[in-house]
Amino acid sequence: MADNHSVTDLAPEEVAKGIADGRYLLVDVREPNEVAAEAYPDAVVVPLSGFDSADLPDPQGKQIVFACRSGKRSVSASLAAQADGFAYDKHLAGGMLGWKAAGLPTKV
Repeated sequence: MADNHSVTDLAPEEVAKGIADGRYLLVDVREPNEVAAEAYPDAVVVPLSGFDSADLPDPQGKQIVFACRSGKRSVSASLAAQADGFAYDKHLAGGMLGWKAAGLPTKV
């Protein structure tokens, strides 16, 4: 991977506000069984295990923010997307664990 790729950490509250404001599109890179147990509201699921930047939805003017359970896989997804030429450099710091710790809603 190129050294000039970096990933910006976004706090859960910042991501939730960005989604509510229509600025962010949350892409959950966890596996289907994890998402089935507990999901982010309004997220698109593109599992990291079979990650392909071509599978990412058209953000339609929004910024894509990657998310996972703890914030590790979302960084990997962001770097992979950047390696494929996309400017998707944001992720949800702390992942689902941070999201819940911030008291934000999930769906099952």
